[in-house]
Order: sequence, then structure tokens, then C-alpha cells
Amino acid sequence: MQIGTGRISALLNPVTYVIVNIGIVGLIYIAMRRVDSGFILQGDVVALVNYMGQILIELIKLANLIVLLMKAYPSAMRVQEIMEMKSDERCKEKIPDGDVIIGGSHQLGSISVKNVSFSYNGGNEYDLEDISVEIPAGSTLGIIGGTGSGKSTLVKLLNHTYDATKGIIELDGQDVRKLKDDHLAWKFGIVPQHASLFHGTVRSNLTMKQNEASDDEIKSALKTAQALDFVEAKEGGIDCEVMGRGSNFSGGQRQRLTIARGLMGKPEILVLDDSASALDLGTEAKLRRALSELSWNPTKIIVSQRASSVKDADQILVLDDGKCVGLGTHEELIETCETYQEIYYCQFPREEAK
Repeated sequence: MQIGTGRISALLNPVTYVIVNIGIVGLIYIAMRRVDSGFILQGDVVALVNYMGQILIELIKLANLIVLLMKAYPSAMRVQEIMEMKSDERCKEKIPDGDVIIGGSHQLGSISVKNVSFSYNGGNEYDLEDISVEIPAGSTLGIIGGTGSGKSTLVKLLNHTYDATKGIIELDGQDVRKLKDDHLAWKFGIVPQHASLFHGTVRSNLTMKQNEASDDEIKSALKTAQALDFVEAKEGGIDCEVMGRGSNFSGGQRQRLTIARGLMGKPEILVLDDSASALDLGTEAKLRRALSELSWNPTKIIVSQRASSVKDADQILVLDDGKCVGLGTHEELIETCETYQEIYYCQFPREEAK
């Protein structure tokens, strides 16, 4: 029967100590018989026990070395697997310079999702299945659904964090798989589901993508994200200290700072992945109003479990268990989509939908 490496490692030290003690007891017993017979002296027994102790100490060291090697082997195998992974080849194709437009000065940002399916394990069971939606430049798409319905997965397909298993995603008419990572980084402003700040200052956190941003640009992004007031109230203003993971800010403040970071550089496509979950309804309403008034008019994708966050979107995509169960405006879905009705009526009285 084969015993796993971890189990052998756990048993080796106790077994070693049992062997050590059995060896000493056996030596003393045999030496006692020899002393009674007159073959050896008591001093010889003491010397033998000392020699035995020294030998067994080295045996224990050897056993501990074996344990360390057994623990190191699977770790080394995991490191080797990472080192042997094939490099990402998606950035090898040359893109004409005229097709790469950075910033928000041009009305770009249209997205076309055509029959897209995706599976994390590459099997026949899809985590997203047959999703199709057209998002015109400058419009707003709301994505709503329950936990685990595939909302964040779809967002990661749009910016090519993952490759679609089936179907095609196009940005401005180009297959997203042919676009370079640095081009996608400038094209998208992504506010992640979990707010993440780094030790430094508000300025350094907001200018991670655009190092040479002016004070006016930073303050403009903070104002849109409803964060300027509490930042200016702190000592140092936009140069105030941010502790590790933003621990000196509340959850809502961290979310507003990450929204401001997503606005830096005027991205053509702004993705808000459930990024207002810690905001009160009043602050969220002010945020939505400010986003609708952005001067460069980016395409906005709002992912949320709140119906209020996506209610005013040009289109709302309703996901359930990785499938599209509804696509349309709020007025259309409240009449035709059962899943959207359940979500909306759980959050608002029925009379508010009329």
C-alpha cells in the first residue's frame, strides 16, 4: 500500500523517537546480561550508551532532513510547473499604429459580444454560455444577477483577462485577442469588486497608470468619485498617507478612491464591477449623476446586484447561472424578465415599478 508523502512526513519524527528509545532499552538489556556473565564491565556499558546516543542523534538529524526534503519536493514541482508554462502569445501580432488610440479624446469604445461561452476548466460545462450583446460607444450597459451568475467573469472576458472558449469579442471592430495588453490597459478603466489600495499616498495610488497626472486631473477624478471632500479634509490633501490596504480609510472611502483611480487617464471604457456596494444610496446617486456628465463620454459597464445601480442604463443584461435570461431597458425587463422582477421587487416595493 502506498502512503502519501505528507503522511510519511507526519509519522517520521514519532517513529524515529520510538526507534531511538527502543535501541537504548535494547542496548541496556543486552549489556546487563553481559555484565552478569562477566564479559564486560559496567564502565563499558556507560560508554556504549553514550556512543549509541551520539549515533541516534545523527539518525534524528537525518530523519528531519528527509522530512524537509519531502516538504520541499512538491513545492519545487509547483514552481517548475509555473516556470514551464507557455508564454502568452496574444501580444505578438503587430497592430497598425493608426488603430491604437490612447485616452478618451476620440469617440471609441464600442463592444460587440457574439455568442460567447466560457469554461474555467476547459470542459463541456460552461460558466458562461452563449452571451451576445452589442454595446455602442458612449452608452451604458448594466449587468445584474445573483452571486455566481457570471457577471465578473464576463467583465474579465471583455478586457481579455481570460480567452473566450467559444465566440468572439470585438472592441471597435477588432478581435480583442489581437490587441496588445498595454493598449487594453489604456482603453479600459476597471474598478474591481474589492477595493484595493497600496501603502503610499492618495496621489501615488491614483497615478499608477498615469504617472504625470496634474493636481487638477487628480482632483477632477476625486470629485467625480465623490471622494474630494474627505481627501482634502485630511492632512496633506491628495498627498496624505494611505496605509497598507487603505486601513486608515473606511470601506466606502476605499471604494470611492478606487473609482477615482479608474477614471484617471480618461479611459474609453469604464467598468464598475460592483464598486458601489459600500456606498449609501444618496452617495451612489450622486456618483451615477457625476459619471453621466463625464466630458469624454466613455462607454460604461456597471456590474451590480443593486437594481438601483443599473436601472437607468441604456441596456441591462440579466444573468442567471451563466446564461442570459434578459436584455433590454428597465421598463422592458420589469414586464418580461422574471429574474429581473425578482431582483427588483426584493429591493423596492411593487408600486415603485409602476
